[in-house]
Amino acid sequence: MQQMNAAVKVVSQFLEASMAPDPELAATFMHPDVRITFTGRREMPDAQTITRFNASRYAWVKKQIEHYDWMDKGDHTVVYSNGTLYGEWPDGRPFAGNRYLDRYEVRDGKIVRMDVWNDSAEWILEPEINRSTG
Repeated sequence: MQQMNAAVKVVSQFLEASMAPDPELAATFMHPDVRITFTGRREMPDAQTITRFNASRYAWVKKQIEHYDWMDKGDHTVVYSNGTLYGEWPDGRPFAGNRYLDRYEVRDGKIVRMDVWNDSAEWILEPEINRSTG
């Protein structure tokens, strides 16, 4: 088995802390000037804001990480995390199979940029398209 790329390891550890959720630990993997943008161009200043946002949108949420892709860009590494989200909506309905794609830029061992895309907004607007849980 191939050794995990150092930047992928940073992202993996960040995601593990984020899903705990432990925003204080998650923040240790981010540069103080990190740029975070979620679906809909929602800009967030830090890991704590991500945790608060997720708490307002879901009763709870986790990522089923399918794979990481990465590429060396010279002065930084781009890491993609791809998979699905599962959890519960605030009203208690479960969901699974909610596609996500996260893009990270890692420089000097810290996440300096994070972009997040997923199907949640569409599923919230039209719950019937969430066919994985009825």
